[in-house]
Amino acid sequence: MGSLLIYGSYGYVGSLVAEDAIDRGLDPILAGRDRDQLREQVADLEQPGRRFSLEEPDVVAEALEDVDCVLNCAGPFSNTAEPLVEGCLRSGTDYVDITGEIPVIESIQDRDEEARAAGVTLLPAAALSTIPMDCLAAHLADRLPEADSLALGVDSIRIPSVGTVRTVLEGSNTEGAVRRDGRVESVPTAWRTREIDFGRGERPAVTMPMGDICTAHYTTGIPNVEMYAMLPQPARLALESHRYLTPLFESKPVRWVLKQLAGVRDGPAEWARERGTAYVWGEARVEDDGERVVSRLRTPDPYVVTVDGAVTVAERVLAGDADAGFQTPADAFGAEFVLGLDGVEGFFDEETPEETSPLSPLLR
Repeated sequence: MGSLLIYGSYGYVGSLVAEDAIDRGLDPILAGRDRDQLREQVADLEQPGRRFSLEEPDVVAEALEDVDCVLNCAGPFSNTAEPLVEGCLRSGTDYVDITGEIPVIESIQDRDEEARAAGVTLLPAAALSTIPMDCLAAHLADRLPEADSLALGVDSIRIPSVGTVRTVLEGSNTEGAVRRDGRVESVPTAWRTREIDFGRGERPAVTMPMGDICTAHYTTGIPNVEMYAMLPQPARLALESHRYLTPLFESKPVRWVLKQLAGVRDGPAEWARERGTAYVWGEARVEDDGERVVSRLRTPDPYVVTVDGAVTVAERVLAGDADAGFQTPADAFGAEFVLGLDGVEGFFDEETPEETSPLSPLLR
């Protein structure tokens, strides 16, 4: 198997990914910009290290010349994906990341033609929620090929890592988003509320600007996609207030303070990851006649799925199982790919009666 470089290997998720890759015998190159953190990790894990910044395209390309696949774990990906993708295209290196950022996924998809010409695989969003949701979307499209509308959602409350918090803060002025007629459309934060049975009874959920509105669309071709996340009432109210507080969060001093506070906690402890669970739900429907199908998955903790999924995707890319060009997890490896990850259960299919009013469960 070829060589793997993990960029951002010393972050919370990156370190978990690096340890899992080592356990699988991948012998990864640990990489990033911070000299001290990288040196400490290299000594601790006894793996080769490579320090390089992303400011100079030629430097990035040179650093990747002898690498077969980059696994980018360094968020915010709005800062790291573009230079690493450019370096991969120049050096002929395959690219995988764990982003959930819509603009990042769209920008990588825009380079599909270049990647095909270069013989390079570009596979972003190899994480939770995207792997389960992308595979669930493909499964739903197989069940209802005529579907023109897709709704996906996840029920999991989890302490975010430092990198996740900082990514959110980087995009704190970002509105909500859905996909309409094949195009990403901005909507207000917490635009729509819906009661959804994710697999343990109906719970309130709101639309969220998650990268799955990109990956699910490209996987299935379904033009209308909405993403939901379960949120209790206090969290929903806080999210809805975000639209009014955006000018405050855009303030550089406020953003700096929040980022420093975010660094107080790295992420959930091992015992919490071992106990965590996520419930993933999806609905495909034909808008005109209300025909719909519903399916669900149950997965381990989101961080567990992210680590397992990212390393497994990198393994498959290194093995040559993914075509050149822009790929999504399900497009590259099929709807059943998620069922090969440890602890994932499904698909749980529900036969649902036709409804006379499309999207009738939605509440505004």
